[in-house]
Amino acid sequence: MTHHDTPSRTRLLLAGRKLFAENGYESTSTASIARLAGTSESQLIKHFGGKAGLLDAIFVDGWTTLTAWLQQQLSATISPVDRLRAIPRLMFEALNRDPELRQLLLLEGRRIRKEGRLATLTDGFLGFVKLVDATLEDMRQAGQLRDDLNPQAIRSALIGLTEGVMRDRLLAERAGHPAEFTVENLGALVDALIESVST
Repeated sequence: MTHHDTPSRTRLLLAGRKLFAENGYESTSTASIARLAGTSESQLIKHFGGKAGLLDAIFVDGWTTLTAWLQQQLSATISPVDRLRAIPRLMFEALNRDPELRQLLLLEGRRIRKEGRLATLTDGFLGFVKLVDATLEDMRQAGQLRDDLNPQAIRSALIGLTEGVMRDRLLAERAGHPAEFTVENLGALVDALIESVST
């Protein structure tokens, strides 16, 4: 498929993803996105309503793809505890294979924009949250989750731990500072958290 056979919406998504990851959201102009995509700024406005809408679409696409991949990787036959242990490890591996998405989700995903919008919580991210929540509910149903702890607080701690380790590693890489966390290091922390909330 040649450049011009690819729909302009797809080309804009790919161009925005690349430029936002390389230069940051604030430093990327709509003109540069349109130029890289081989289309016009009017097409960007038509498809996304502007730069903020494009970033939201990139997040939706990224989280939706990531969540679908996670669901494929998680065997329905493994226990809910093992599923919960696997989710952060798989996320770590998936984002390490996709540096652009890793950069955007970890550095741009929680930032409040100058347009005054709140940090983005897209449908894609909420799909990921539902995956974690469903796993915690399966643990509760199986009697594997402590009754005195709120499952939503556990979910928040698990996601925060995972994102925090990955974000610190990314920032350290960019600064040339050693932070050589491996998936095994993250896994050990996740296991400790899960052991503390399990019965």
